[in-house]
Amino acid sequence: MLYCRTLLRNRDKTMPKTILITGATDGIGLETASMLVSLGHHVLLHGRNPEKLRQVAGRLCGLPNGGQVESYLADLSRMADVAALAQAVSGKHAKLDVLINNAGVFRTPQPITQDGLDVRFAVNTLAPYLLAQRLLPLLGASGRVINLSSAAQAPVDTAALAGRVRLSDDFNAYAQSKLALTMWSRSMAIAHGDEGPVIIAVNPGSMLGTKMVREGFGVAGGDIRIGAEILVRAALDDEFAAASGQYFDNDSGRFAPPHPDALDPQKSAAIARVIETVLGETTPSANNDL
Repeated sequence: MLYCRTLLRNRDKTMPKTILITGATDGIGLETASMLVSLGHHVLLHGRNPEKLRQVAGRLCGLPNGGQVESYLADLSRMADVAALAQAVSGKHAKLDVLINNAGVFRTPQPITQDGLDVRFAVNTLAPYLLAQRLLPLLGASGRVINLSSAAQAPVDTAALAGRVRLSDDFNAYAQSKLALTMWSRSMAIAHGDEGPVIIAVNPGSMLGTKMVREGFGVAGGDIRIGAEILVRAALDDEFAAASGQYFDNDSGRFAPPHPDALDPQKSAAIARVIETVLGETTPSANNDL
């Protein structure tokens, strides 16, 4: 773990927040981390490539007047790694202000994980759920969970979510994983109510210039700062403080209805049950079991 401390001069003169960002070594995650460190916040960087993570942490530590930076290594396609990440953060911090579940997968030469799951569901749906659940005691009622959703949302095949059916189409698998994420974001927010953190699903913007877009669609994409800026707003601004359970569509610049399935309590509950079953089969137990 790399840890650095620099002189804190938070621009808006508010207390610095402790913020965990998954997938923080590239694209929107890296740009978001850079913005937040520059504002003086204490940022916990997650990555799965140790050398890349070291380089990014070193670069952010060098930002003028920036906040503190820590780095955490984990492969989010492995639920045991996700649980270990949550345990590592919990072991070092008594409080976490914001969890930004940014890491995502669209296309990969190895679509099936060691646990026998579709990697899109593992990284895009299950890992964020497990992190949120395990870090709830640190987040409390004042915290926020920001989940990166997408404009691409498709009805979820629960058998595919559970790893019993293989999806051959990358886009369909990705769109299903993002709807599943949006569904559990809303259902978890409703379940915890005022006693839990604000939980919001955010479409950061379509076809932004991320590695995912370049590899998946063969285009350069738009300015990734569009996505980073909305994540910073969702993490810090008052306009999101009372928006738990909602979906923010940055393509339209407003809170908007997600896919209709995300508004169906029975369908959302069914997705949550499948997720909890899968995690029960693939994840080490913890004091705050699912």
